[in-house]
Amino acid sequence: MADVEIVDRVQTALETDPAAFQRRVADEVELIKSELADGTFDNPQANLGLEYEFYAITESDDDGGRTPPGQAGRLARVPRRLLSMIGMEKELGLHNAEMRTSPQPFNAHGLQAQQSEVKARLAAALGCTRPHGMRLISDGLWVIPPEGETAQEYLTSTATADNTTIAMNMSDSARYHAMANAEMPVGLHLKAPHVTLDADTVMPESLITSIQPHYQVPQADDLPTYFNYALRIAGPLLALGANSPFFPPSLYDKGTTAAEALADGWDEHRIAVFETVLNDPSTPKGKVRFPGDLDSVYEAVERIANDPPLVPVVSDESARFDDKFAHFRHKHGTYWRWIRPVFDGPSRSAANARIEFRLLPGQPTVQDTIAMQAAFAGLMESLPRVEHPIADLDWHSARRNFYRAMHDGLDADLVWLTNDGIETTDDERLFDDLLAHARDGLRSAGVPEGAVERYLHPLRRRVDHGTNPAAWKRERARQAVADGADLKEAIFTAQQAYFDRQRNTLLEGSFAEWLE
Repeated sequence: MADVEIVDRVQTALETDPAAFQRRVADEVELIKSELADGTFDNPQANLGLEYEFYAITESDDDGGRTPPGQAGRLARVPRRLLSMIGMEKELGLHNAEMRTSPQPFNAHGLQAQQSEVKARLAAALGCTRPHGMRLISDGLWVIPPEGETAQEYLTSTATADNTTIAMNMSDSARYHAMANAEMPVGLHLKAPHVTLDADTVMPESLITSIQPHYQVPQADDLPTYFNYALRIAGPLLALGANSPFFPPSLYDKGTTAAEALADGWDEHRIAVFETVLNDPSTPKGKVRFPGDLDSVYEAVERIANDPPLVPVVSDESARFDDKFAHFRHKHGTYWRWIRPVFDGPSRSAANARIEFRLLPGQPTVQDTIAMQAAFAGLMESLPRVEHPIADLDWHSARRNFYRAMHDGLDADLVWLTNDGIETTDDERLFDDLLAHARDGLRSAGVPEGAVERYLHPLRRRVDHGTNPAAWKRERARQAVADGADLKEAIFTAQQAYFDRQRNTLLEGSFAEWLE
């Protein structure tokens, strides 16, 4: 039965007049442009932030925990009270938890503070969840459903009341539930190699979890320069970070073999999940997509303002500075570009223009997550400063790089312009140049040499081994198949191996150790 209180809140959210909402957005755009002209969104230095998503699994406890050993590793619903206790925010599914770090200046202390905050909060959260028979997992896409349920049942279970459809395993956020009930259509259809799933809500999007580094630019007028460089490093960084090669076995089309899933599957299925579940297939451009280049910061504002609202909400002003443009800011929530500009700030002094790098899946360990954040920040500092020629790579090539990396990870044929302006498809030259400039950017921000090497070491090892987390999982599945496993057994074997290695390395180790 649908929760009456959630149904009421969803129906209230859907009552907003889109035209009235858009008029308010238009008024707020003029305010934002005026504040941009006044330098309100400028800052004395770049700042860093991070969004870090997890999913929960059942965890056995040798000291008498709640989960029998035979049931460990299953997707688990996190009680809402427990989520609040561990200092995490709710995300789409009941199994999700999200951490957002406090923004810090981009320097040696700020980057260390990001890592320390993640470790401190995650260690506390793991200590709280273990007595409840569960553990938070850093990953790109869950594949083992809850005990006694299939993935289809968990993802598609709904209830309807007053013509409003509610997903039974979705968090109680009215915005999420309203997406499936809004007039503006969304995809509600998952499509990937050998995988098809139709749903009545956006709940299949809860298959995926991500890390999202944020980079607040010092001068808002320069945002397009940073943004356009971010588009050109998207493919290489996705190739390094890919971590979603499999789906829950029951989602594969009937008759799909392990050999077919291994041969035809992609390194980063998270991209396909987000795009097919949320994009309306009848529209030429979906809301989830690789964005175009920017010519000015004002164009960035206009793009967000003109993006069709999915679930508009009329808000009243509060004491926050950015509530003066609350309707514009609300649009950020469904401006689902893989890289997006954001304008906000709780106070005038904290106002900022930033780039959110939303394309990376969850990583095997905290050190790998911070490695990605450090590499992204270092590249954002270095590439514009040295006027790296990669800025001249045409947009279509940058987009192709992104989707090739989605398909093939480190085996993808990527195009790059080296520091001397020479076009290359040689992986070694590409990643040597990429990591050299990440190193340069970190040094320029004041990060000591030894720390620079520690931050980037996990990525360097991936390049040296030609192995990202997706390839690591795929190799475990191949070994299982060679030992006689079918599709389900192979995927579960690979995933349990991932859980086992993460147990001992999440806080104090890295994926580089998994490669030894």
